[in-house]
Amino acid sequence: MAAILIIDDDKMLCEMLCLKIGNMRHNVKYALTIEQGLEHASSDAFDVVFLDVRLPDGNGLEALPKIREMSSAPEIIIITGEGSPDGAELAIESGAWDYVEKPLSANAVALHLTRVLQYREGKASTKSRILLKREGIIGESRQIRSCLDLVGVASNNDSNVLITGETGTGKEIFAKAIHENSARAGENFMVVDCAALTENLVESTLFGHEKGAFTGADKIQTGLIKLAHRGTLFLDEVGELPVSIQKTFLRVLQEHRYRPVGGKQEIESNFRLVAATNRNLEQMLKSGEFRSDLLFRLGTTTIELPPLREREQDIKDLVFYYVKKLCDRYGMELKGLSPDLFESLETYNWPGNVRELINALEYTLSVARSEPILCSFHLPNKIRVRLVRSSMAETSSNKSDSIAITENPTSFPNLRSLLEKTERQYFQEIISFSDGDIKQVCSISGLSRAVVYGRLKKYNIARRFRDAEKNNRSK
Repeated sequence: MAAILIIDDDKMLCEMLCLKIGNMRHNVKYALTIEQGLEHASSDAFDVVFLDVRLPDGNGLEALPKIREMSSAPEIIIITGEGSPDGAELAIESGAWDYVEKPLSANAVALHLTRVLQYREGKASTKSRILLKREGIIGESRQIRSCLDLVGVASNNDSNVLITGETGTGKEIFAKAIHENSARAGENFMVVDCAALTENLVESTLFGHEKGAFTGADKIQTGLIKLAHRGTLFLDEVGELPVSIQKTFLRVLQEHRYRPVGGKQEIESNFRLVAATNRNLEQMLKSGEFRSDLLFRLGTTTIELPPLREREQDIKDLVFYYVKKLCDRYGMELKGLSPDLFESLETYNWPGNVRELINALEYTLSVARSEPILCSFHLPNKIRVRLVRSSMAETSSNKSDSIAITENPTSFPNLRSLLEKTERQYFQEIISFSDGDIKQVCSISGLSRAVVYGRLKKYNIARRFRDAEKNNRSK
């Protein structure tokens, strides 16, 4: 018996669904607004939520992440009478299990519910069997838990994995976690930094070479692919792999056989591939910098790591973990942490992500080596300056807004319309500035992909941009 919640403003539909689901011997409740739905979801544990998009008090898609973050982490099926490709994309990106258009038939509801409950039951049994080793993966935010779920999935099979994310988000740590939780854990984990290799060295590094294969090859060198036999080969920054090598490596990936530079015999290597990149490989396909067939091979499972600014709630855990680790490394007494330090760290947007946070903490400890408590004063000047400038800019903006209103106190604008006008203009300008690159929009605005898509849909900006983009392509 499962617990089901329906959030839809159509009372007749809710009652019909309650009758059908009740006949399937599940417990079911319904809510007519987002606010009421969130109250139910926070007070009771639900397995599945049927969520409408257009509700009296807002857009259901914007409430989706909040529902997913509830302690029971229910699966969400979007039901809408005004479906659109943009809405479907946003729903899936935000973690919806499915996106279903109205009108709904009783049989269709029963089928969707049966399938999602089977999926949830299977997921629960898999989680109960897996206790992941996650050394260095710190945080319990929804984003990190989702990534760890994918690590668990990847660890249970031998397929190729592609890890994407900005610089400093911890791609190598996640790759190592996949290896350590897989059946190959006792074997080698070989790292290839594609960005550090010249085109002439890539083949020799990956495949090895025979003595005399080229000038300077005065001895046999074993390639990293051979060293990864029965283990894991991690290609870091795979987007930097030269195009001339991509075709050769694709064959190796398909056949698991290769020939060392200057060699006559093919060698077999049973390696598992995990690759990572901070580049947009889809964009590289269009420019001819990356092969589509190789990309399809790399991304059997894809894990997209969130930037630190999107998981602010993990910062405290990260700080506690790394301050202790750094104090142990340098033989220091464990430092106290002041509230203003956390306030500063949680306000800063961390363009360099976790790596930048670690570097900042290391600097802070070196400055405050003889002091018992770390304060924001000890942070690197670069961070303190950005925080001060950001604070001053916000204060200045507030002052100018206040002056504009008080100069004409008899014509106060409606607050909601003022906010919406400002927000619409902001997203129009940021889309124009970034040429529609959603990752760049998220980076500049500090908002998640789901929230950005929601705003673009709300103000009908995304579709206008896509139309403009199509026109540009046709010219």
